Amino acid sequence: MTQQAEAVRDVVRPAVEAAGLYLEEVTATRAGSRSVVRVTVDLPEDAVGSLDSDQLGEVSRAVSAALDEDDVVPGAYTLEISTPGTSRPLTELRHFKRARTRLVTLKLADGARAEGRLTDVLTDGDAPVLVLDDDRRIDVADVVRGKVEVELKRLEEAQDAEAGELGESAGEGTDDDADGAGFDDATAGRPGRNEEG
Repeated sequence: MTQQAEAVRDVVRPAVEAAGLYLEEVTATRAGSRSVVRVTVDLPEDAVGSLDSDQLGEVSRAVSAALDEDDVVPGAYTLEISTPGTSRPLTELRHFKRARTRLVTLKLADGARAEGRLTDVLTDGDAPVLVLDDDRRIDVADVVRGKVEVELKRLEEAQDAEAGELGESAGEGTDDDADGAGFDDATAGRPGRNEEG
């Protein structure tokens, strides 16, 4: 992590935590005459589900205000707030906890593969253990690589549920959620200080 990214992390962490979220990653890079600040946030490790677009918008505004107030990023910048998405590899214990209820594929140290719905992560023993829906138990230490599998059926069900909520609040039913807001790959981009647009 660069010095600037560390400074940005220190400034935005309180805003992210005040929103009840976890600060996953921060990058700060130059793009011509401006900087691009990317902040990845997630729900706390004990939460199941995804951030919705309202939560992402709120934390985006709070992070933007914190950056503008502290002036840790000199000049113009573009701020991108996102969630890890389903493409994030499961490399830390908190990633496995966040993947509860999801279909996962695990590559094990002995070369075997395990696939199933992750129902629990037990941490009360000597070593953390993953519990799959067929009651298989796998030590986290035995997992070389893990990933969440995208389930189109669950995505469609979530879109249908969101469309129903939108229809209730707007007085009509619609399933025009072209931007995928409310799912793990949600991104909120906003121009920073001194930016036009």
